[in-house]
Amino acid sequence: MHVRTLSGGLAATLLLSLPLLSGQAVAAGPSGGAAPSAAAARVYTYDASGSAEFRSAVDRGAAIWNASVDNVELRPAASGQRANIRVLADNGWPRALPGSLGNGTVYIGRQAVNQGYDTVRISSHELGHILGLPDRKPGPCSSLMSGSTAGVSCTNPYPNAAEKAEVEDNFSTAYLTRAAAPGTASAGD
Repeated sequence: MHVRTLSGGLAATLLLSLPLLSGQAVAAGPSGGAAPSAAAARVYTYDASGSAEFRSAVDRGAAIWNASVDNVELRPAASGQRANIRVLADNGWPRALPGSLGNGTVYIGRQAVNQGYDTVRISSHELGHILGLPDRKPGPCSSLMSGSTAGVSCTNPYPNAAEKAEVEDNFSTAYLTRAAAPGTASAGD
């Protein structure tokens, strides 16, 4: 039996489409590695159905990341689809439990909200951990990853230029061809 191979561009397009349909985030190129594409972001889905009163803050935090970077996109999971990121509300302090890059669980803790911290900043910050960013404490309000050390008055939900660049690098083709090591828990943001 003779098997024809598809040209690189068409094969990459087809192989990128399959993961998007199944909610997975890594595209494979003709050689089996990640496909380089400036136009196609790696798509990761999130399930915010357990985020209770913080649902709009979670959606806004994801939209902020989508507007800030090109190499990754966060989309709400379709009904019945297994999400890469679970977002839950609880009574503790906000925290992220990253798995591999782009995967994990985020808790939007009511303790910080009750103390006056901004829900969209919390959401964007915790999603930043899932995208591979560490806490940067202490830090100014201009640094999203400074978390709570910027104070209750800080409502900035936007990553700064260095944070954007780090996420772009985290989701670059070169990085994704290496095995992503599981992350560690980040608490006390």
